[in-house]
Amino acid sequence: MIKRGLNKLNIETSLLGFGTMRFPLDNNGQIDELESEKMLDLAIKSGVNYIDTAYPYHNGESEPFVGRILDKYPRESFYLATKLPMWKINTKEDVTTIFEEQLQRLNKDYVDFYLLHALNKEHFEKVKSLEIIKILEDFRNKGKIKYIGFSFHDEYEVFDEIINYYDWDFCQIQFNYMDTKIQAGLKGYELATKLSIPVIVMEPIKGGLLANLPTDVSTYLHIGDNATDSSYALRYVAKFDNIKVILSGMSTLEQVIDNLDTFNNYQKLSKDEVERIEEVVKMLNSRIKNGCTGCRYCMPCPKGVNIPRIFASWNEYGIYDNRVSFENSVKFLKQNNNFVDACVKCGKCEKVCPQKICIRKDLEKVKKELEK
Repeated sequence: MIKRGLNKLNIETSLLGFGTMRFPLDNNGQIDELESEKMLDLAIKSGVNYIDTAYPYHNGESEPFVGRILDKYPRESFYLATKLPMWKINTKEDVTTIFEEQLQRLNKDYVDFYLLHALNKEHFEKVKSLEIIKILEDFRNKGKIKYIGFSFHDEYEVFDEIINYYDWDFCQIQFNYMDTKIQAGLKGYELATKLSIPVIVMEPIKGGLLANLPTDVSTYLHIGDNATDSSYALRYVAKFDNIKVILSGMSTLEQVIDNLDTFNNYQKLSKDEVERIEEVVKMLNSRIKNGCTGCRYCMPCPKGVNIPRIFASWNEYGIYDNRVSFENSVKFLKQNNNFVDACVKCGKCEKVCPQKICIRKDLEKVKKELEK
């Protein structure tokens, strides 16, 4: 297993990290513990030493399950990461209460990597006003936390403010070859590198979308090889030296085997492979249905239509040809009466759209495409 040194922390982690948000489920919608244990065991025995969980994963069942599995292994043999759910924090006391609950769930005396979960502008204001970092530093002084960091979901400007606010031990961002210009993106990676802050990456395969590319795109990518789409996505992220852990939310044993093969037999991308990936990005972006940027100037819709969410799902369907994801998104929107059906064609949205999108016509296109 290829490993990378986090010089700032004087430790070494496996480049592949096991994300525990997408374990396989049994018939009751609970974690399939037998299959998930096989997956974790195989990953750990093959050299994966970074295990990432969080308070809400699998409706709160991920932490206790992961803790039970890790009990089989010497505590010093792995790095355990979990996260403080910022949306549940309203007082300083909440931080301590939830953290102590997490230690009990995990059945561990300490957590190696502790993250402020899903920081955005709103949550960061809470971090500052409640002086949460001081509380985490106290946990660290008591030996309950080793390293303090954050995971991020917002725009680059917010990332800039957060990462310059404190001398973080590490940070975690969404990053893959299709998402270099959203959220923190490539600029965020470069800023973290400039500040000597190690980067951990989530969504390197974009929630699985880069694991099953449209046939014509995948065929172009794999000229003369038998590699998987996932391996290309992971190797692309791995080419950035300051990315120290690449988290993969594996949900089948086959995915574990494939990812282990990528990192146990790791090969840097060749110049030709990098160029093919760059062309793949152009090919995928050319499949976008419309130019919605998600700016939300069209919101709120008087009738509750979630225009940005609809177009984001439609564009994703156009790019990746992922029917299941599109149908699930539509189902969610319909359940909340936020789908096209609620549109009365008032035109208010079009008057304020910076991209001058014919929103009403495009909403009809979405409806017709779904009916097909």
